[in-house]
Amino acid sequence: MLYFATPGVPRSTPGSGGTVAGLRHAHSLGIRAMEIEWVQAVPKNVERVEEVGQTAKDLGMALTVHAPYYVNLNSPDATTLEASKKRILDALTMSQIAGVRSVCVHAAFYLGKPPEAAYDNVRRAVESIMKLKQKLFPSVNLALETMGKPSQFGTLEEVLRVSKEFDLYPCVDSAHMHARTNGMINTTEEWNEMFDTYSTFLGKKSLSGMHLHFSGIAYGPKGEKHHLPLRESDARWRDFLKVCKDRQIGGVFVCESPEMEDDTLLLQKTFNAL
Repeated sequence: MLYFATPGVPRSTPGSGGTVAGLRHAHSLGIRAMEIEWVQAVPKNVERVEEVGQTAKDLGMALTVHAPYYVNLNSPDATTLEASKKRILDALTMSQIAGVRSVCVHAAFYLGKPPEAAYDNVRRAVESIMKLKQKLFPSVNLALETMGKPSQFGTLEEVLRVSKEFDLYPCVDSAHMHARTNGMINTTEEWNEMFDTYSTFLGKKSLSGMHLHFSGIAYGPKGEKHHLPLRESDARWRDFLKVCKDRQIGGVFVCESPEMEDDTLLLQKTFNAL
């Protein structure tokens, strides 16, 4: 099953009840998943995180998390590297408490290094994090995301290589891939090739439990600029949904549109009508 998720608390959520109120409001709209945005910091209040998890469980909603942006697993600075790993571990640990399926991470910047050298550094950092999996986050997936700028670590092949080695699965953001290639990865043929590559690395069954991001996106020669509402972009979103339907893609599909719940519901309704 494919669950369509808002990127955080829906904008139309009344009051200031935070994630719990957002989950209830999203559910009332007919949305059955949410990606919790811990992009600035990971919460430390265990009781509050437990409440979020229980609310999602009671409502039958699937949860994913976006980890803090301030991460670079390719940093030459030991302090920055350790801080990056700690932010990821904190997100994974609190996600375990909340019953989250998968945590999306922006892994690194190349910083002028050859991609293979950056890959080795990211791989070593992931290996260090995964040594604590059984102790801290046994049920949570660490999802390295495909990234939208050529200066960032995060081609599809890079994140799949790391994921395969550590029995993980990545966060595939096809909008980022579209921006990174300055307008490519926007056709049925290219998306099918993308899913073929994914299943070649991780197996055909892996397509039934993916972590996906999608949105409209503004881009240029240097890649991603910012996200856009679906109808204000060149994203062929109906065609992408058709590919997902035909290939029986499952998992959580996060719509990172600025229009949040509106575009999430648009995707969900269109997908269900196919």
